[in-house]
Amino acid sequence: MKKLIALLGLLASSPLFGQDYLPSTDRISTHIKTLASDQMKGRGTGSKENDKAAQYITKEFRKLGLLPMGSEGYWQPFTARVKKVLVTDSLRKAKNVIGFINNRAANTIVIGAHYDHLGMGRQGSSLEPNPEGKIHNGADDNASGVAGLLELARYFSKNGVKEEYNFLFIAFGAEELGLQGSRYFLNNPTVPLDQLNFMICMDMIGRYNPERGVGVGGVGTSDAWPGIFEGQEASIKYFTDRAGNGGSDNAAFYAKGIPVLFFHTGGHEDYHKPTDDPEKIDLKSEAGILYLEIKVIEKALKLPKMTFTTVQ
Repeated sequence: MKKLIALLGLLASSPLFGQDYLPSTDRISTHIKTLASDQMKGRGTGSKENDKAAQYITKEFRKLGLLPMGSEGYWQPFTARVKKVLVTDSLRKAKNVIGFINNRAANTIVIGAHYDHLGMGRQGSSLEPNPEGKIHNGADDNASGVAGLLELARYFSKNGVKEEYNFLFIAFGAEELGLQGSRYFLNNPTVPLDQLNFMICMDMIGRYNPERGVGVGGVGTSDAWPGIFEGQEASIKYFTDRAGNGGSDNAAFYAKGIPVLFFHTGGHEDYHKPTDDPEKIDLKSEAGILYLEIKVIEKALKLPKMTFTTVQ
């Protein structure tokens, strides 16, 4: 039945689009507009706006009935360091936001996306000339990924199915400062690492280019991935790549010997600039990417725990 739902979900005219747990362009838009509004001032690590973003994600996790799986409720606080530029406040408070679906299974699937961005252009990495004081909204990078994280959390918590794996949903902090949130989690896991099956990472999934398609990295990190993608159809164009050790927080999981997939729609002229705004997001295509992810995950749910392979 779930396979049928996922397949029909590719058709825009399908009545299943009315089901509350399926990816919704309206909800995706709401999440992105909230997280990437000027009021959020770019969600820079250590800012009160970054904390507001964490609170927003926490509220959504709670509404969906996810169990808190941080070290302090839903939160896993840590100290991040600004390294790329010289600032007086180089040490900043940060946190991961972690929610759990407990299906009483032996192993767990991780779905993650980072929620921080470049703030007001004073922490390094901006590609804007004279970036200081300018709001870097980060709609694609990575409000789009967080919207995807929340939509997948909704699907797997509300679809009425007890899956063969548990799910751990993580909104990572301080990714823009060098994957610091994901590395902190992996060094201080709230679920034993040997129980993690694989990790799905979403970073910049909102600027779909139909000529390029969405890239899916990490297919070489387990011998199981190629079979999962064989014959996999989608409403959007996609291509796979073997590498799993670059791009975003997936790289930290790969370094720990955990199979990964990394979904990414590619670079664009607004990358790490103040012009990465919500109105430029392709909502319909992002929903299509999430349908593809659901189909991939559901196929993987039927298989034994994956074996990690190093990409040569």
